[in-house]
Amino acid sequence: MSKPLISLTITAIAACCLTMSSAQAATKAQRIDLNTPEGATLAQRRIQCGSVDNTPTIYSFHGEAFSRVPGERDRKLFDVEGYNVRQCVTVTDPVRGTGWRLVSRELLFYVDPATGELLKEWKNPWSGQTVKVVQTANDPVNQRPVFPIGADGKPNTWPATISGDTWWNTITVPLFYLNPLGGDYQKNVGGYYHATEMFNFFGKVSSLTDPKIPNPPIEVGWVRMADWLPWMEMSGRAGLIYMHAAGRKLDSYDQLPELMKKTIEAEYPEYRTPPAGSDNRENETSWTYFKKKVAPTTPVKK
Repeated sequence: MSKPLISLTITAIAACCLTMSSAQAATKAQRIDLNTPEGATLAQRRIQCGSVDNTPTIYSFHGEAFSRVPGERDRKLFDVEGYNVRQCVTVTDPVRGTGWRLVSRELLFYVDPATGELLKEWKNPWSGQTVKVVQTANDPVNQRPVFPIGADGKPNTWPATISGDTWWNTITVPLFYLNPLGGDYQKNVGGYYHATEMFNFFGKVSSLTDPKIPNPPIEVGWVRMADWLPWMEMSGRAGLIYMHAAGRKLDSYDQLPELMKKTIEAEYPEYRTPPAGSDNRENETSWTYFKKKVAPTTPVKK
């Protein structure tokens, strides 16, 4: 005897619901789980680069630079345009698991706020002297590998805050090391390089955890407090420079500001692509780059 129509209907509905439930479960299972060490590690990689090895990723940002001198108002010094081209590669460790490593090059340009063009010279408002501007071109700027298990043996955890579908992360990087322009007695007379870099990354949880999006969109904020730039020739004056900028991960090189693209093509063509994933050179900084580019000034006569 055939089943009643109502029974067939209930059976069909149950089958449909079971199918939908299975599909939803499969979709959910495909999401990157931020609560696992492996998921947290992969999500951190996707913020910086993306999921696919040897795929270039570009971050671009712009902002302003100011002075901070005791006893006087802060001064705006110039605008800044920043650029970092990077890629990630998979690395493995028998104890710490499968992780990733980032390699990159970066540019930081100092820009005339009035003309929007690169500064070639800059008048120092404290000394009254006009100095030659040395743009920052650091190659490479690489990072240590990140694994599901940290160097301390503890599992990697998701470091960001989540509210609804929005996540954000704060990274503070204090810097204090021997200044490459200093002498052999920095512990005795001072001269250490002292700075702090502060990053804020923002994005959507739905795109970050979706493996079908290989390189999710990310926004970034950046602040740097540091000693005076060496080309400013501040001669040990009290104070510091700070820069405040924001930007995002670009979809392509073509989205760069025209000033950045024009300057890269003319002066820094190698910066169109990141270093090789196997790059193991020592990192460059604005100070080591300056030391390579500029000959020492003539010592002051006694």
